Amino acid sequence: MSHTELASQHCQPRKGKEHALDATQVTALLQQLPGWQLSADHKAIVKDFKFADFHRTLGFINAVGFMANHEDHHPDIEAGYGHCHLLWSTHDVGGLSLNDFICAARVETLLAH
Repeated sequence: MSHTELASQHCQPRKGKEHALDATQVTALLQQLPGWQLSADHKAIVKDFKFADFHRTLGFINAVGFMANHEDHHPDIEAGYGHCHLLWSTHDVGGLSLNDFICAARVETLLAH
């Protein structure tokens, strides 16, 4: 599935282990999202974004928050002056689901505009 295909999808309710992605699926999807990495515990994908200043960082956070609310799938966010660290995971499956990759692709699309 390409980055464009991922970004065009919408999150769906995914509860239960049957919606958890296996290592092969995670590896294939990560290839579509440059700069995103698997967390040390393999239960999340993460990326640190750099910005010129806090104003731009906050704008990015607000855009991600708007998209996350619309998709009803929310990341962990850590921010400081000039950077924002995003972590996507699906707590209801105990790891990664397709929703995490859809949202990461949508974040990349936000930055492309």
